[in-house]
Amino acid sequence: MKSIKISIPSLIENIKIIESFIDNARENFEINDDIYGNIMISVTECISNAIIHGNQSDKNKLVHLELKLEEELLLFTIQDEGKGFDYNELKDPTAPENIEKIGGRGIFLIKHLSDDVKFEENGTKTVLSFYMN
Repeated sequence: MKSIKISIPSLIENIKIIESFIDNARENFEINDDIYGNIMISVTECISNAIIHGNQSDKNKLVHLELKLEEELLLFTIQDEGKGFDYNELKDPTAPENIEKIGGRGIFLIKHLSDDVKFEENGTKTVLSFYMN
C-alpha cells in the first residue's frame, strides 16, 4: 500500500497547496482523467470545510490529508483539529426550504462525486473513496 501525507495551516489560500498535492498524486498514482476532476473538487471542498468550519480558520490549527492506495481504491483522509459536527443532522440542500440558502451544498457535492464518504471521530475526520476503474 502506497501512502502520502501533508498537513497545512488553516488558511484558505493553502487550498493551492492541496491542488498541487493532488496533481502530484495524479502522476505518482496514475489517476485517470475520468476520476481526477471528481477527486479535485471533492478533496478541495472537504479541505475547505475543514479549514472554515472545523478549525474556524484558525491558522494555528492544522488540516491533515493522507492519500492511500489500496488495490484499485484511492482513499483520501482529511482531518481537522476542530470540535466536529453531527453529520446526521445535515440539511438536504435540494429541499425547497433550503434551495435558496447560501452554503450547505459542499457535503452534498462531495457525496455525489465520491464513490464513498465516511465521517469518523465525531466529524473531525472524513474518508473519501474513489475506485480507480
